[in-house]
Amino acid sequence: MNKMRSVLVVEDDESLMLGLEENLSVAGYRVLKATTGPEGERLALERKPDLVVLDIMLPGKSGFEICRALRERGFKAPIIMLTARKEEFDKLLGFDLGADDYVTKPFSVKELLARIRAMLAREERARERGEPRVFGEFTLDPASRTLTRKGREVPVTRTEFDLLAYFLANEGKALSREVLVREVWGMEYYGTQRSLDTFVALLRAKIEKDPRHPKHILTVYGVGYKFMA
Repeated sequence: MNKMRSVLVVEDDESLMLGLEENLSVAGYRVLKATTGPEGERLALERKPDLVVLDIMLPGKSGFEICRALRERGFKAPIIMLTARKEEFDKLLGFDLGADDYVTKPFSVKELLARIRAMLAREERARERGEPRVFGEFTLDPASRTLTRKGREVPVTRTEFDLLAYFLANEGKALSREVLVREVWGMEYYGTQRSLDTFVALLRAKIEKDPRHPKHILTVYGVGYKFMA
């Protein structure tokens, strides 16, 4: 599955860039490189890589700014953000702007490669999903990977889409956090379940009339979540 998949790495640390390029190439990916924010944004839009590894602290334009600009221009490929920061605020901001995953430096290359494989595997699974699903005023269309409300598109990130699609496919079932992380992110996902809770909160803000009292994505205390159409 990895053969000929392209990964854009936007990173200004020369030694880290060299290490990532070598390991990604050995793993079978075609590697695109950028060392500044504007260059990374341009390459993403022009070359349309299958996945972007995006540092936050970059010359010219921050990773947050690039992520937001790419999503606003319809860029749909997964984005994994790299940062030395550990504050929860940064994670929430990154997810809200459209990032799919988040890796804090220092990290192991093995972990990053596992996350990349998991993200790209999600894309393969998405192609196998069936007909559009309707709930309330919303329609989720797997073919176009869009969520619409009364015919108007509701912006969702790639991960929000995949999570909602899994909820719809398992309507009425109490789903544990472990199952959701495994099925949506992939078996090799190294992250924590706190990221799941963040994405649930972001989804609720988009599909619930009152996110504090949700009608669709319900919390099952001690277990995880349950979706009701």
